[in-house]
Amino acid sequence: AHKDMPKAKLQAVPEKGEIVLDENTVISGIPASAWEYKLGNRSALHWILDQYKEKKPKDKTIAEKFNTYRFADYKEQVIDLLKRVSAVSVKTVEIVKEMEKSGER
Repeated sequence: AHKDMPKAKLQAVPEKGEIVLDENTVISGIPASAWEYKLGNRSALHWILDQYKEKKPKDKTIAEKFNTYRFADYKEQVIDLLKRVSAVSVKTVEIVKEMEKSGER
């Protein structure tokens, strides 16, 4: 990792309503229902965090020559995406609960 960039963490802390992006940035105030919307076995927010994590390739040549992905380059986009997916997740959970109440499911 670059010395001047904060270390990427991309950790979800649903019980606190937070996402820790890096050493300097925490998104807080995420509603509990945003974590309820699941895609398979994980919340949509967890999927995003997993997709944007920095992964080190096992192959040394690939790691040295082609592994140019840095979370810091996409940080603002990821923050925007997390906000939008959080809003959609909350709304989807509301709609599903309304449908369950009215027996449409």
